[in-house]
Amino acid sequence: MPDTLTQTATDRASAELSQLLGDRLVTSRGDRTHHSHGEGLPDAGMPDFVAYPQTTDEVAALAAICSAHGIPMVPYGAGSSLEGQVAAVRGGVSVDLTRMNRVLDVSPGSLDCHVEAGVTRMQLNRHLRDSGLFFPLDPGADATLGGMAATRASGTNAVGYGTMREVVLGLTVVTPDGRIIRTGTRARKSATGYDLTRLYVGSEGTLGFITELRLRLAGQPEGVVCAVCQFPTLEAAVGTATLARQMDLRAVRLELLDEVQADACIRYSKLEKMQPLPTLFVEFHGTPQAVREQAGLFRELAEDNGSVSWDEAETLEERMTLWTARHSCYEACIALKPGSRNMGTDACVPIEHLAEVILETQADVKSSGLIAPIVGHVGDGNFHLGIVFDPEDADERARADALADRVSRRALRFGGTCSGEHGVGLHKMRYLAEEHGEGLEIMRAIKAALDPLGLMNPGKLIPERAETPGG
Repeated sequence: MPDTLTQTATDRASAELSQLLGDRLVTSRGDRTHHSHGEGLPDAGMPDFVAYPQTTDEVAALAAICSAHGIPMVPYGAGSSLEGQVAAVRGGVSVDLTRMNRVLDVSPGSLDCHVEAGVTRMQLNRHLRDSGLFFPLDPGADATLGGMAATRASGTNAVGYGTMREVVLGLTVVTPDGRIIRTGTRARKSATGYDLTRLYVGSEGTLGFITELRLRLAGQPEGVVCAVCQFPTLEAAVGTATLARQMDLRAVRLELLDEVQADACIRYSKLEKMQPLPTLFVEFHGTPQAVREQAGLFRELAEDNGSVSWDEAETLEERMTLWTARHSCYEACIALKPGSRNMGTDACVPIEHLAEVILETQADVKSSGLIAPIVGHVGDGNFHLGIVFDPEDADERARADALADRVSRRALRFGGTCSGEHGVGLHKMRYLAEEHGEGLEIMRAIKAALDPLGLMNPGKLIPERAETPGG
């Protein structure tokens, strides 16, 4: 497929899409610029059009038109992705699904719901507030649920409730040529056919449009205990988290801040009770008696590992303040150096190697001369770096890229993955051959079979065959 569109194809597609969508097909520079990038790195790709469909049928008609004229299609949700997934690197149409934002059905008896792809996680939880249920995944950003499925998102609750891979029961998907398919059922298990739901979850918009989702929900817990404990060393903090998992303490959240990130959060969110020390945030859900018992065991373990404080957030307001501060890590990093950008990157390793990998990474950060706080969902071996750099300084950008590269390769060396939750997008394609080996050829075959014209989010996730493990 050519990298640029012919004017004839563009004009024909524009006329047909305008007839389909009317003023919901936009070509203004402001809209196109807004849809040219997500969060994180400033790298962008400008679409030729921005489309705002409102139904699955409209998405299907749009896909059929684009397929007929060879127009690339890039699904777009809240724009909160960090690895360049929404950049229209080959032009075409950015398909903004945020107007498909209806909660279609909630079934308390089966603990599930049916939503359109543009519903955000916070919107869904507001809808569920009086039902006794909640949607448990919390990636921090108020991402759309379709985008969360597309990137296989997770977040702070993943250690207790799983990732989008576990909570998606079924999908409605529009194929690149405009067919509508439905995957999965409302049953909690099935032994029939290929698992198409899991194929599309994590496909980053490269195989089709996710337009509707059937999701598992959880009951709101009767008891919640949330606590913060701090340690004199990063090794002691990570060791506590690792031992807690090995002892099967049932934390639903288990988060780490190194001393640099703790200091950033203290300044940005005005956390008066905290010191700039390695910090664990932990939360337990269950019956009041069970969560107290689990929290007590965790506290004993922390004290055995030299913790210097233990503070519990008892009220809902206190817990929300605490977790809001945790979710503000991205902005807190940037505030350490005003005018900078945050190259957020993540990796995930087997829990037995977590302490070694994080300590090695922290030493790497110090030798790089950059500011790069470490924050992690350490309950499942996932950690992040917020690499702060000046986008106008070519040397800083190069050093930031090199540091992020070493983080990914270090994770692979320890049997892990280059991304636990951010996904691949543009920035991590170079690691796919090393991580998946011959499996990458199977992925290429699937892509070619389901998107033979290469129109769905081209230039993302699956590297060209010339790509090598060395980048």
